[in-house]
Amino acid sequence: MRKSLTILLAVMLLVPALAACGGGAATQPTAPPAQPTAAPTAAPTAATAAAAPTAATAAAPTAAPTAAPTTGATDSSKLRVGLVTDLGKVNDGTFNEFAHKGVLMAQEKYGFEYKYIETTAQADYAANIQALVDEKFDVIVTVGFLIQEATVAAAAANPDIVFIGVDQFYEQGAVTDNLVGLQFREDQAGFLAGALAAMMSESGTIGIVAGQEIPPVKRFKNGFDNGAKYVRPDINLLGVYLPTFIDPALGASSAEQMIGEGADVIFGAGGPTGSGAIKAAAEKGVFVIGVDQDEYLTTFARGAAPGANRILSSAIKRVDVAVATEIGKVAEGTFKGNGIELFDAAGEGVGLADFHETADLVPDAVKARLEEIFKALADGTLSTGVDAVSGDVDPATVPEPQPYTP
Repeated sequence: MRKSLTILLAVMLLVPALAACGGGAATQPTAPPAQPTAAPTAAPTAATAAAAPTAATAAAPTAAPTAAPTTGATDSSKLRVGLVTDLGKVNDGTFNEFAHKGVLMAQEKYGFEYKYIETTAQADYAANIQALVDEKFDVIVTVGFLIQEATVAAAAANPDIVFIGVDQFYEQGAVTDNLVGLQFREDQAGFLAGALAAMMSESGTIGIVAGQEIPPVKRFKNGFDNGAKYVRPDINLLGVYLPTFIDPALGASSAEQMIGEGADVIFGAGGPTGSGAIKAAAEKGVFVIGVDQDEYLTTFARGAAPGANRILSSAIKRVDVAVATEIGKVAEGTFKGNGIELFDAAGEGVGLADFHETADLVPDAVKARLEEIFKALADGTLSTGVDAVSGDVDPATVPEPQPYTP
């Protein structure tokens, strides 16, 4: 997977505690915790899909990080990297955790000093960033779109520090050249999810419960719709945008309404609201697809929660890969800010999570077709038909249907 297109695998999450100063830095350990043994390798082929993800099913990290920061050598000549979470901890199963893992991946390769600060309140964003500035860190990673404003201000005030914003969008040329926002091709991840849903549907009706109608969510939804129609032109598509990302009950009621209309596969693309949708649907025996990270591990508690045997996959954004890649550019002197860095299927930035307990229920022909679609998205021979920035459908690039034959 490298840089390109539309598929597997938008947008936005957050939670808990800290120490002194309303969101202070975690204390340093006496020795560095265990590091990942290697950067992610190329995904296995479709033949091994039942046991591990295919190229279309990017492997999301499964081990929980330690609760304390790691530090490499404190040699002042080495890079010093700091991270400020969105609301929550570095083991919360969302973007905070995967951004943290991305730093660890880079740290293993480059051997820099690392420290993180866990945010407990939105009011602490600026202060937490400033704490790392005051300690003279060379690179500061901030997580989530809510911390974007504080990140822009800090980058402008500290031109000698590199700032990397996860899931933050900046117009090219509108910010300082020491700042970059990491963005993802949610339309490609959504396209894969739609193709999977359509091929697995027996009723011919599938649905998506989406969050607020903002560009990343539109990319997921429109990609999902186009992916479904690509493999099954006569599919009946149900979908709704909801006004909030943090109302699981609203997501659940929306999913139940779609099930009442015949949907037998539900895609939740709206943070906790979407997670509420797929959890309720799965508990009713309906197939579901998660979003952003592998929701079998998070929403379904690594298979322990009810309905875990009904989650087909998740349309994921490889935040860990993106963060590790961008820090690597800083370490190697190739970093370029002043805008965004887009991660797509070609660059391992998006994909589908493992099938887990449904691996035996997904036919080999479906797995092979997903692999084929992923490769076409990655090499640019297949378009999602969705604008990569606005998330709107681009009629001129919508692909001609190639119906799936079981």
